[in-house]
Amino acid sequence: MTASAPLEPDVADERLILLLVGAVGAGKGTQASILSRELGIPHLASGNLFRAAMAAGTPLGEEARGYMERGELVPDETTIGMFMEELARPGAARGAILDGFPRTVGQSTALDETLAAQGERIRRVISIEVPTEELVRRVAGRWVCPQCGTPYHAITDPPRTAGVCNKDGAQLRQRDDDRPEVVRARLERQVPPMLQVVDHYEGSGIVDHLDGTQPIDAVTASILSRVGARIRS
Repeated sequence: MTASAPLEPDVADERLILLLVGAVGAGKGTQASILSRELGIPHLASGNLFRAAMAAGTPLGEEARGYMERGELVPDETTIGMFMEELARPGAARGAILDGFPRTVGQSTALDETLAAQGERIRRVISIEVPTEELVRRVAGRWVCPQCGTPYHAITDPPRTAGVCNKDGAQLRQRDDDRPEVVRARLERQVPPMLQVVDHYEGSGIVDHLDGTQPIDAVTASILSRVGARIRS
């Protein structure tokens, strides 16, 4: 894996807009939560933004609701509008972590243009990379108790008795989305456009390729070594 150079002093006072890229099971959500805390900037996940905007009844939220209720994809401009609204909030004064968007080169280009119109840009792209079979192992190992909702993992957090919840003795179940064959199909759809997004930013020298099979704290340290020292107070 290669890494781009650390942030230069002449851009250290810019707002940090960090894009996390990774397939399902790569640990992107875990890293986003840790980085949000360590860097003091919000974690903006597209799914969470949709739900929050619809719950609040904002104009963009209602617009997104209409598309979703019709079974249509939410247009890129609506999604970008939600991200830009969040970036305009005081809590994002120092920057933000983008998660789940952009997913395609077209979305990347549209977001780049919107940010550039405000004199901003994505400053770092973190690509967390894990081999396909390891991703399948991670995701397909997930089980959950249907009664109390307690999650388990067959390898990293197994129940005391195989297939049985520690708390109430219920038989554990696996979500359809977590079955191995479904995980592989999801990865086949998800990975190619994700790699194209990484390639889109590669020429700008802002991409870090990180080994996502490392322990969680090692991945975090690798990311912070590129951005943390110049961002945290």
